[in-house]
Amino acid sequence: IHATNNLYQRYGPKGFMEIKILENDNLYVRADLPGVPDDGVRHRVDSVRQKVVFFSGEETLGGDGDKVDDDVREYSGTAGLGCDCCEITGVDAKMKDGVLRMIVSRVKIKDHDNKCTHFLPTQHRFEATQIKITPFFLHYPLNAYIVCDGGGFCVSFDLPGVCSDDILVHPNENEVKFYGENKEVYEHDDSCRIFMGAITRSSVCAPGVPLLSHDIAWDAEFGVLTVRITPPGSSNTNRE
Repeated sequence: IHATNNLYQRYGPKGFMEIKILENDNLYVRADLPGVPDDGVRHRVDSVRQKVVFFSGEETLGGDGDKVDDDVREYSGTAGLGCDCCEITGVDAKMKDGVLRMIVSRVKIKDHDNKCTHFLPTQHRFEATQIKITPFFLHYPLNAYIVCDGGGFCVSFDLPGVCSDDILVHPNENEVKFYGENKEVYEHDDSCRIFMGAITRSSVCAPGVPLLSHDIAWDAEFGVLTVRITPPGSSNTNRE
């Protein structure tokens, strides 16, 4: 269940989406949208009832050899109020490193004497290559994927919230290990999140070919780590 498990997350708040009520009665919403650029998210408030925020985004990692265009992921979701006593008055949304964070302001329109603690259960939708999956059925391929890359491999991992400066990649003769930690903890997040994992030699090397003889490079953008492994003698050039 992706709502409680990113296969590579070892520490910190789990779940693809989180919502909490702040001390000033505003709502804080965190939604993981790995691969979506900082300016690639759209959001709007339901103009009729003023109780729901709709958001959507599309990743931009396709078309450069790392993924095929058909695999570009699209996200959409909702968050908002689950009561009849409040209305949304504003949304302050910020997107960074594959994580959307929103402060949803609200005001009481009736029943002023009672504190409202209701909000809608979070809804999140993912689409890629004609696969439509609800949050409770997300599985391994949505966190990592391997594609042939001109004689080599690109292996990508979702590390939402982690920037490239906070990722370590260490290859050895048996595997390529990675470690990512979002060291900048945002005001309303409970803690940092830590991700760890590895690419095994057997998954990317031909029998008898040492892993360290390969050209290994990596980069990270919008909460997605991509490791490129090119075998010796390949005509494919390394890209920084």
